[in-house]
Amino acid sequence: MTYSERMKKFHETDLYVVITEKMCKGRPSTFVLEECLKAGVCLVQFREKEGEDKNKYNRAKQFRKITNDYGALLIIDDRLDLALMVDADGVHLGQGDVPIYEARRIAPDLIIGASTHNLEQALRAQEEGASYVNIGPLFPTQTKTTSVLPLGVETLEKITPHLKIPFTCMGGIKLDNLDEVLTRGARHIAVVTAVTEANNIQLSVKQLREKILSYR
Repeated sequence: MTYSERMKKFHETDLYVVITEKMCKGRPSTFVLEECLKAGVCLVQFREKEGEDKNKYNRAKQFRKITNDYGALLIIDDRLDLALMVDADGVHLGQGDVPIYEARRIAPDLIIGASTHNLEQALRAQEEGASYVNIGPLFPTQTKTTSVLPLGVETLEKITPHLKIPFTCMGGIKLDNLDEVLTRGARHIAVVTAVTEANNIQLSVKQLREKILSYR
């Protein structure tokens, strides 16, 4: 798939589910993935920080096969090498990962996302060739160990008017606070446990997607 084809699909997405097996309530991450895709999710991120590279590779290959079966985009967290090896659609880079401009040079056809926590970081990512920036964490979250305090939804109003590329946002977003995010212009909403730890994954996805789509 070309870069423009991938970005066209990205623009059409709504819910962005980030999947880590240890946050799947004891269920296989591939089960959670397929439940999400059955409910209409078209953008997922494979995020595994722990374990051997071989195991990560094998699981990422499974994610690639399943997402291909459903026609969904697959983003790999942190690892550009892994994204290229499994023929993923993109990579998501944090502030401590390889530079965006180097990733763009090596992988011109990949979607490249960047985690950002303030306007300066977002503008730098945009300048270096990011396809989208993620803004967060917006609310308190136990999902990710970080020194960054919750930014608050008001941060979206400070950053997004300066962006020429799409943005996603995440960090403690649930159904009951989703309106606060959507009223500030967000349309690509990234979640982890709101879906991956839900008893009924498909229902959770359906409720979140319906809310997002009601703002379009």
